Amino acid sequence: MNSGDIEIDAGENLQTYFVEGERAARELPNRGAIRFEADGTLDASILEAYRRFGFYVFQGVLCNDELQNLRDDLAELLQRAPCTPDGELDVSGRPAVGVGLTRRTFHFAAPLSDPYGGTGRNEGRHPVQMTQPKLPSGAPKQVIHTIGGPLQVMDAYLRLYGHPQLLTIAEQVNGEDFTPFTETVVIKQAGLGPSVAWHQDGTTHWHNTSWDQDTHGFNFMAQLYRSTAANGVWAVPGSHALGQMDIAAMISSRHEPERLAGAVPMVCEAGDVVLANRQLLHGSFANSSPDQRATCIFGFLPRGSVLGVRRLIGGAEIVYDDARIAERARVIALAIDARQQTLTNEPRFIYKPLAGREGELRWSAASRARILDDYNVHDLVI
Repeated sequence: MNSGDIEIDAGENLQTYFVEGERAARELPNRGAIRFEADGTLDASILEAYRRFGFYVFQGVLCNDELQNLRDDLAELLQRAPCTPDGELDVSGRPAVGVGLTRRTFHFAAPLSDPYGGTGRNEGRHPVQMTQPKLPSGAPKQVIHTIGGPLQVMDAYLRLYGHPQLLTIAEQVNGEDFTPFTETVVIKQAGLGPSVAWHQDGTTHWHNTSWDQDTHGFNFMAQLYRSTAANGVWAVPGSHALGQMDIAAMISSRHEPERLAGAVPMVCEAGDVVLANRQLLHGSFANSSPDQRATCIFGFLPRGSVLGVRRLIGGAEIVYDDARIAERARVIALAIDARQQTLTNEPRFIYKPLAGREGELRWSAASRARILDDYNVHDLVI
């Protein structure tokens, strides 16, 4: 894509930019309740809007009880977090959650910083650093920014992952043999939350002859609190279908690179869930606002984009073959059963690639240890 296709607005006040962005976001026809056709397929107007804009805000997906359970689990988890990035004890002197797991559970960053922009992190997808506001007096040196592998440490998140309507949407968008991607919780503390520089997700398939707007899959973003222009994710509508952009060429010469003209915030109420294409050009500002944000993010991919992919992980080449995909996908079946055991009157989603194996994938203390411990080392990242 040419750098001139999207302009940078470097002149206006940031608060004005926020207000105008939110107004533009609310004018887009890409929000509403989850609706299905009589045959069970996703409402055609929803799918059309998602294809056109690259994201859709599903309103009121989480009921009050589910929302509160997620908040309670997260609050308890944060109480059990290590006090420092390399610490092993929580604030009460107990062993912190995640100690002993292969991958760290809690990821820290300096408050109001941009930990990714202008670095090689995340495979260099964030080429230009965002403006970093002045820290308030008494700010901590580090804050928790993300929580990795949350399905093994938050039961409420595991049940959310098994949500039948959301899994039906995943099947509609990516096919009935859709595969898992990865999961995280993004924390934007009020007045302290770090930014995430403008980027597109996906690294493996941009130049494949079979590339299309669905190649790198999508994320669900379940909002535990309000998502605003100040604390939420911004995106350029329609950019998911334009290919890989030269972001550095677009914005590196500007004084205020975060102000992309045409970008809009994904404005949400608590309990809303965003369906967001991973190829969207998106990012978020440092959260100087008084409003916290916590978002449960979990993604799904087309199997055709995953099977046969080779990745260098920890110095070893890993192939995403049938066995690895099936192993990682067990989490879907486990989450479905965990949700069913709690919400017994809710329809049960049938994940077709593992149909008939439900008996061995029941949710229990034993299956938690067998399937969930270190499950995220098998993430299918493309």
